[in-house]
Amino acid sequence: MAKEDEQWGERLKQARVAAEVSQKSLGIKAGIDPSVASTRINRYELGVHKPDLLTARNLAKVLGVPAAFFYADEDEIADLIYRYSKAEPSVREQIQALLSDTPSPLSV
Repeated sequence: MAKEDEQWGERLKQARVAAEVSQKSLGIKAGIDPSVASTRINRYELGVHKPDLLTARNLAKVLGVPAAFFYADEDEIADLIYRYSKAEPSVREQIQALLSDTPSPLSV
């Protein structure tokens, strides 16, 4: 089992627990067959399997987090992505203002 699969699974579990959603409920809401929903989410969380991108996006949508949270290479970046996604618009504006002088490939 690859370290990144374990990391991905741990982030899924963190987001699920924070959202106070059961494994089965998360799976069903993300479009996974109810008869295997709990088992599938459990295997994702353990890092045994990793979902395809569409399923990952569905899981992220149900949990109210960007899919990028699951894929960030560093925990610090994942934490920032998570917190930013949960922040009020005024806080987001303050963060963007703080970073406005930092170069971005999107503004080139």
